[in-house]
Amino acid sequence: MRDVFWPRFRRNRMALTGTGIVLFMFALAAIAPLWHDPAAIEVVRQLEPPSLAHPLGTDDLGRDVLARILYGARISLLVGFVAVGLATLIGVFLGALSGYYGRWVDSLIMRFVDIMLCFPTFFLILAVIAFLEPSIWNIMIIIGLTSWMGVARLVRAEFLSLRERDFVVAAKALGASDGRIIFRHILPNALSPVLVSATLGVAGAILTESALSFLGIGVQPPTPSWGNMLITGKQTLGTAWWLSVFPGMAILLTVLGYNLLGEGIRDALDPRLKQ
Repeated sequence: MRDVFWPRFRRNRMALTGTGIVLFMFALAAIAPLWHDPAAIEVVRQLEPPSLAHPLGTDDLGRDVLARILYGARISLLVGFVAVGLATLIGVFLGALSGYYGRWVDSLIMRFVDIMLCFPTFFLILAVIAFLEPSIWNIMIIIGLTSWMGVARLVRAEFLSLRERDFVVAAKALGASDGRIIFRHILPNALSPVLVSATLGVAGAILTESALSFLGIGVQPPTPSWGNMLITGKQTLGTAWWLSVFPGMAILLTVLGYNLLGEGIRDALDPRLKQ
């Protein structure tokens, strides 16, 4: 698979562009401590436009916008990876059980998936947050617990296809346990669509966190988040455009990068495409 994947991936310019954007965002998050303190207030520098001292300007409290965007990148990437990691673990586990055992186990798990899909995800998150403290850890856990259904369906479909293959039959004939067959033999061959889904899911989690923070129920000030920076910029959009434009561009580039990367991985792993 690796011998086929990398040549295909390298020939995909959009995938390489997405990879470059993602790596660039990681670099920004890494250098955040080297720039200004994002919480440092300078009243005399309120709403200054971009300059050499503050390349992206300052906000209504005189805080450096670039510093807040750099630290906001850390928050967004953390939320994306933790939320998607949790969703992937739940989805892989339930999808593997459903696809391998079938019958009543499959029916029970899939009906639960159907019930979860009946609820609009964003409004389900809003309802849960209404009863909890709106902290970054709660946001990550809630996003993860409400976004695993697609992964479960993908894994189930792969398991339904793979469980009748010769290598699985041979493992059963040799007396391998169900756990060994599931996690040692079938699961490694079912992870390709999961990898694509997880990559695209990071972009979705970042968008969800930004939307929640924009509504004031996500990451709480003074912790910098691209979403709560946007709501600050909304109040001064006519006079301080940089407070909305730069955080919005950060969200746009990050989501675009992960979407391009996910599409590139999918194309490279698709056996129906020509090499």
